Amino acid sequence: MTSLEDCARMAHALLRASHLSAFEELPGLLTRHAGEAGLHRARVYVADIQEQVLREVTGRGIDAGTGGQELRVDATLAGRVFRSARSHSVPADGGVQHWLPVLDGTERLGALRVETDQEPDEKTRTAMEDLASLMGLFLVSKRHHSDSYARLTRVRPMSVSAEMQWTLMPPRTFANRRVTIAAAMEPAYATAGDAFDYALAGDTAHLAVFDAMGHDTSAGLTANLAMATCRNQRRQGSGLAEARDAIEATLLEQFARSRYATAVLADLDLESGLLTWVNCGHHPPVLIRGRRWTTHLDCPPSHPMGTDLGLPTILCQEQLEPGDQLLLYTDGIVEARDARGHEFGRDRFVDFVIRGQANGLAAPETLRRLVRAVLEHHDGHLNDDATVLLCEWHGSTETAPPVQDEGVSGAESPVSAM
Repeated sequence: MTSLEDCARMAHALLRASHLSAFEELPGLLTRHAGEAGLHRARVYVADIQEQVLREVTGRGIDAGTGGQELRVDATLAGRVFRSARSHSVPADGGVQHWLPVLDGTERLGALRVETDQEPDEKTRTAMEDLASLMGLFLVSKRHHSDSYARLTRVRPMSVSAEMQWTLMPPRTFANRRVTIAAAMEPAYATAGDAFDYALAGDTAHLAVFDAMGHDTSAGLTANLAMATCRNQRRQGSGLAEARDAIEATLLEQFARSRYATAVLADLDLESGLLTWVNCGHHPPVLIRGRRWTTHLDCPPSHPMGTDLGLPTILCQEQLEPGDQLLLYTDGIVEARDARGHEFGRDRFVDFVIRGQANGLAAPETLRRLVRAVLEHHDGHLNDDATVLLCEWHGSTETAPPVQDEGVSGAESPVSAM
């Protein structure tokens, strides 16, 4: 069994060694220091961009995926751990094999496998959980400057426009006591004009979805300029209307009305639940209340940014209730067509999200399955980008449920609602 001293030594050694280690060195560090703490045959796996497979981190440089295991997310125990963000253990070779989720906050990164000689006690379980947490921190600290990590999470070549989009956008999942945010985007390897964004500043959650004209590298540049200008404005303290005007000016300067982007820009007050937004020629947000009642949040739209049509920018507001979910999406989600020309449609889209939540799926897993359903509806290939961002307001600090070991109690939480 692992003692507290073993656990402390393992964590200390890994933390110290990680500072001057590259991504390729993580498997060796993991195996050595985990083994010294009684956690044998430790392996870490990371999810591909579409979250369909888990690929073993082997540490073999540019051939990081060569020779390692590749496990299906929808057909293996490791995949079950990834989908649920919950640990599982099974008997293995006279001992016990353990699979644990590897997370960065609430972003699902992959899974950790370790083995113990016997059923673990509480201290050993704590050591395993600490090790999984450390692996999450290490992966995130290395991935931004590691081409090996990028190669490992890709199962086919990526377009230049998609390269730009994924580099710029935030993690696909975030959660705390007051809010859960999750997003998904396809086609993951060829996305061009779509982008999502969110950020927190004090008591405000900033949310945005962009859909640029076209499906080429110029569309990616348009979306990138729109998102970067929006961030630049809000970080200077500008409001939604000012951000919209700045984006318009940037696109006009660069493209002279030849390119444009639609968008919804929104601010959510995390204390009061007051949602404020502007619609720039985009699909209106959808509000889900009580996991079953839905409505469009209508707001007189301004024109798409970059067209200079002179329509006014109108700020609209909606008072949310704790547990309300907001959906921002692009037309690729609802306009995907089957072989008979039938659209996936807004009703099917919203119903899919509601049923997923009713079945106990967390927000990121619901969106992962939604994207798969949209792809299957369109014969596995989309002609347009499809993006969705889901934001659930849990309530103010007074009304939000407390954080527990399994996450936040209630319908959704940072861990169990992963």
